[in-house]
Amino acid sequence: MDVAPAPAGLCLLAGAGCGLDSGLRRNDIGGGAGFIATSAAQAPGWSYSPLPGEGDRAALGCSRESRPGQYACLAVRCEDDFAIGVHIHTSRPEGDAGEWSLVLDREFALQLRAEPSEAPYGARVSGEVADLVEGLKQSGLAYLDAADGDVSAQIPLTGSLAAINAALFFCAPRVKPPSSGDEVAPVDGQDGAGDVAGEGRAEE
Repeated sequence: MDVAPAPAGLCLLAGAGCGLDSGLRRNDIGGGAGFIATSAAQAPGWSYSPLPGEGDRAALGCSRESRPGQYACLAVRCEDDFAIGVHIHTSRPEGDAGEWSLVLDREFALQLRAEPSEAPYGARVSGEVADLVEGLKQSGLAYLDAADGDVSAQIPLTGSLAAINAALFFCAPRVKPPSSGDEVAPVDGQDGAGDVAGEGRAEE
């Protein structure tokens, strides 16, 4: 993910007018690759991901105009290796891999590159995504645009904080807790913890 240099990895745009199209798409496309029959999978707003096999491991947020066959969504997912992934998921027939721009609240701009992945979404954003995830949780509206101009969508972020936090709550490797340090193994194996070698039998 390429991010314009700025504090917290975000680029502050000059002025509020970003010239972004409010429609879901500049070119009307229906159906195509990535179509999912379950209508909930393209419902506007944020919730757990209803895509098959995903459950509460991912949060999915879609544009106001999303509907089955024509949708633009973002997913924040706990990956198989416990890394946090961000995915772009639209009904664009050619898929979602490629260059994208994402503007949060018409103020912060991110340039993203999405690549194909094995997850059931269009493509995964490459590179470090910590700033992006934090921006999605704390902002009010996201403007998602494909570099080729084929997709332009507004994705409300109301409810994103709770949905993303719930999806990532258990997204950490299961590790054995470290020892408290209170237990000390016997040194000589004879008389108990902390004995010096041979000390237990020296006076016998």
